[in-house]
Amino acid sequence: MQRIHSKTLEDLEFPTVLKQISARCNTELGRESALLIAPFASQEELLGILGQTSEYLSSFSNENRIPNHGFDTINKELQLLNIENTTLELSGFRRIATICNTVGIHKKFLKKFKEYYPQLYAFSENWEENKSIPEEVGNVIDKFGEVRDTASTDLKYIRQQINEVRGKINQSFGAALQRYQSSDFLDEIRESVMENRRVLAVKAMHRRKVKGTVMGSSKTGSIVYIVPEATLTYTRELNNLEYDEKEEVQRILKELTDFVRPYSDLLKGYQDYLTHIDVTAAKAKYASEMNAILPEINDKKQLVLKDAYHPLLYLSNKSKREKTWPQTIELHPENRIIVISGPNAGGKSITLKTIGLLQVMLQSGMLIPVHERSSICLFDSVLTDIGDNQSIENHLSTYSYRLKNMNAFLKKCNARTLFLIDEFGTGSDPELGGALAEAFLEVFYERESFGVITTHYANLKALADELPHATNANMRFNSKTLEPTFQLVLGEAGSSFTFEVAQKNGIPYSLINKAKKKIERGKVRFDATIAKLQKERSKMMQTGSRLQHEETKAKEEAERLEKLNAKIKSKLENYQELYDHNQRMIQLGNKINTAAERYFIDNKKRPLISELLRIVETENSKRKKTTAKQAKAKQAQKKQVAQELEKKIVQVREEKKVQKKKAEKAEKNKPRPVFKIGDRVRMFDGKAVGSIDTLEKGKAVVNYGMFTTNVSVDQLELVEAKK
Repeated sequence: MQRIHSKTLEDLEFPTVLKQISARCNTELGRESALLIAPFASQEELLGILGQTSEYLSSFSNENRIPNHGFDTINKELQLLNIENTTLELSGFRRIATICNTVGIHKKFLKKFKEYYPQLYAFSENWEENKSIPEEVGNVIDKFGEVRDTASTDLKYIRQQINEVRGKINQSFGAALQRYQSSDFLDEIRESVMENRRVLAVKAMHRRKVKGTVMGSSKTGSIVYIVPEATLTYTRELNNLEYDEKEEVQRILKELTDFVRPYSDLLKGYQDYLTHIDVTAAKAKYASEMNAILPEINDKKQLVLKDAYHPLLYLSNKSKREKTWPQTIELHPENRIIVISGPNAGGKSITLKTIGLLQVMLQSGMLIPVHERSSICLFDSVLTDIGDNQSIENHLSTYSYRLKNMNAFLKKCNARTLFLIDEFGTGSDPELGGALAEAFLEVFYERESFGVITTHYANLKALADELPHATNANMRFNSKTLEPTFQLVLGEAGSSFTFEVAQKNGIPYSLINKAKKKIERGKVRFDATIAKLQKERSKMMQTGSRLQHEETKAKEEAERLEKLNAKIKSKLENYQELYDHNQRMIQLGNKINTAAERYFIDNKKRPLISELLRIVETENSKRKKTTAKQAKAKQAQKKQVAQELEKKIVQVREEKKVQKKKAEKAEKNKPRPVFKIGDRVRMFDGKAVGSIDTLEKGKAVVNYGMFTTNVSVDQLELVEAKK
C-alpha cells in the first residue's frame, strides 16, 4: 500500500478525527502521537494495529480490564542519560521506576490473559522486563522522594552525626535560654528564628551581657536577636556535616545514574510502548462511543459497507440527541463505479465523505461504525476531489484547479485506487464540461479503478447506465414534501427536482414556465421521466413495505391458527378416549345389572358367580399383559407426569399471582377519573351498572333502577361518562 496524500486526508476531515482521538488520550505524549496517525503502508503492520485496537475495545465489556497505563514523560531524563557525567534528579528516578513498574504490570497481565489479547501480548513481548532498575531506585529513594539513610554506610554515619549535633545545639540553646531568662536579659517572646536558626530575643539594654553573634534586631530596635556562643560551635560543626551529607547524596545519585545509563534505549522503548498503548486505548474509547467494530478485511477487491455512519456526523448528532441516517453501499469488480445523482442537500456529499473517511480510518488502524456483516478491501491510494478548491495563492479558478486535480488522477489511477469526486464536471460550460467529465470517467473505467462520483449531468447518468460494471444511484427525495430522506438507492439515476424545489421556495409559476421554455424539450422530458420513476419507485417501496407487513401478520395468524388447531385436535382425541372408556363402562355395567336381576329372580349364587367370573375374564383378555418391570416403569412414568403437572400448576399459579400484583399496581397507579352526575359506574367487586344521582364529599348516590345505594367514590370505576 502507498501513503495517502495529505490533501485527501484534509478533504475527508481526517485531522478532525485525530483531534477527537487525541482528546481521549491520558498522557501528553499520547496526545501528540495521536495527531500524527496516518494510513499504514504495510498491510501486515496495519492488521496488527487493528487487532490490538479491537482487543482493547473488547476489554471494556469483559472482567479482565487492561491495567492503567498512565505515566509522566522521561524525555529530559533520556537526554541527560545520553550525556556523560550527568546526574539525574530524584523526581527523574521516580518517573523512570514508575514506567518500569507499569510496563512490568502490563507484561505480567498480558501474559496471563494472552488468549484474550494475543495481539497486545505479542506487541508487549518486543521489550524485556527490567526489575533491577525499580529495585535499585527503591533501595536508594523512599516513597516520599528522599534518599534513604541506608543508601550508603557513609551517609548513614553522617546523618547519625547530624542528629547528635542537632541534639547538642538544642541542649546548649536551652541552657543559655534558661540562664539569660533567670537574669531577666530576655524579652517576653524569649526566642525567635532567623535564617533557620534559633536565636535569643535579648533586650537591647543587655546586649553586651549576652555572649554570642548578633543576627539582627526588631524594627523598633528594642530587641536584639543573638545566637548564643555555645550554640555557635555546634552550628559550625552541623554546617560541615550537612555539606558532607550533600556531597555523599550527590555521589550516590551519580552512581545510580551510571547504573541506569546503559538502559536508556530500553527506557525509551518502555515510553514508546506506553505511548502506543495510550493511543490504542483512545482509539478503543472513540470506537466504543460510536459503536464501531473491526469489519472483515478481504482480498477480493470488494467494498461492502452496511449501515455505515459518518463518524463526525454521528457523534455530533448523538450529542444533540438527533438521528443519523446510515448508508449501505457496495463496490466490487462487477460494479466498480457508482454515479450518484439527485437534488442538492439530499446527502450526496455526506455519502461520498462517509465512504472515504471510513476507508482512510480503517487503513490508519481505527475501528469504524458499520454493520458486523460489512467487508472491506484495502486500496493502495484514495483520491478525492471534494468541495470548492479555488486556489487564490496560485491564481487558479475552481475549474482550473479541478482539471489539475483530474490530471493527477489520470497519473495515479489503477485497479488498486479508490476515487471520490463531488460534483463531477462542474465549473465550466455544462455541455463542454460534461463531455470532458465523460471522457475522464471512461478512462477511470478502463483502468478498472473503483470510485463514487456525484453529478447533475445527464450524460454521466446515461454513461453509467451503458457501462456494464458501473451503476447509477440516487439519494431518495420525498416528491410531496420535497425533503431529503438521506437514503441511497442503487440502480437508477435521480432527478435534480430543479423546478419542484424552485416552486417550493416561492418562485412564481410564470417564471418557472418561462425557464422551461428556454431549455431543450427533451431535457425537461428526461428529467421529468426520472422524477416520475423516482415517485413510482417510492410508491412501490411503500407498497412493498405494506405487503411485507401484511405477510408477516398473515404468517403470525397462520402460526396461531396452527397451534389452536393442534390444541383442538389434542382435546378431541382426549374426548374420544374418554367417550370410548365411558361406553365400555356402560356395557360392563349393563352386563352386571343383567346378572344381578337374574340372581334377584332365581336367588342362585352359582350361576351369578359363574357369570361374574366370565365377565371379568372377558375384560382381562382385552387388557395387554405387562411384566412387573413394565408395570413399574409405567407407574414411574405416571408419577413423573404427575410431578411435572404439579410443577406446571404451581408455576401457573405463581405467574397469575405476579400478573395480579402487576394489575393491582397498575390499577393503583392509574389516575382516578373525575366523576360527574349522570356518569354510568359500577363497584370494583360488582357487576351491576348504575348512574350517579348525587355527589358530595367523596360520597356518591348510585341509582340501580330498582334501588339506590350510598358508596365512596374510591370504590367506583367509570363505565361510561355522561355525554
